[in-house]
Amino acid sequence: MLSETDSSASPELVVITGCTRGLGRAMVDGFVAAGFKVAGCATNARAIGRLREEYPKPHCFCVADVADDASARAFAETVLSKTGTPDLFLNNAGVINANAPLWKVPAEAFSRVVDVNLKGVAAMIRHFASPMIARRRGVFVNFSSGWGRSTSPEVAPYCATKWAIEGLSAALAQELPPGMASVALNPGVIDTEMLRSCFGPAAAGYPDAVQWARKAVPFLAGLGPKDNGKALTV
Repeated sequence: MLSETDSSASPELVVITGCTRGLGRAMVDGFVAAGFKVAGCATNARAIGRLREEYPKPHCFCVADVADDASARAFAETVLSKTGTPDLFLNNAGVINANAPLWKVPAEAFSRVVDVNLKGVAAMIRHFASPMIARRRGVFVNFSSGWGRSTSPEVAPYCATKWAIEGLSAALAQELPPGMASVALNPGVIDTEMLRSCFGPAAAGYPDAVQWARKAVPFLAGLGPKDNGKALTV
């Protein structure tokens, strides 16, 4: 078991948002297989039900929308009461706009990207940071993108949120106490549903989420205070 004061030890409890598809689902499988306790959330109730069947207690999976602060708070209350305080928090949930020039992206679509990709990350940090800070241990990994460090046409809303995640993560790193870390993570180019929406059939030329997770899970499990403030790539 982890010591309350050992901030360099491997994580026991990993929390993953957006846990029912893509990278999130692959990370659930990878962390459970590696012996970690996993908690996660997503909006798809049926997929959450399947996760609960496959991975019962001590794991914990909830229907929650990171873009809704009340939903994020309820998820936090459930996790903290049922599974404990996270050692590793993976802010993975994300959406992307349909390819279009910025001036043709509907206001509602732009808002949804911002609400999930940026405000959703802030909501999760808001509701989980205090208990993690109380122990002076824990790592927040906020999923960025190659488009958080460069840009492409027709995905301006997504780029805007991922550039914001880089800044949010760096600022948070300056606020956390010793023993903790905030990291912005570019997972690389992965063949997921999100990538297919942008790249079409060309997405098949990239590694899939399961292949990615084989490398990513041990990498993420090894993050600690030494990585605070870093912008990393798997």
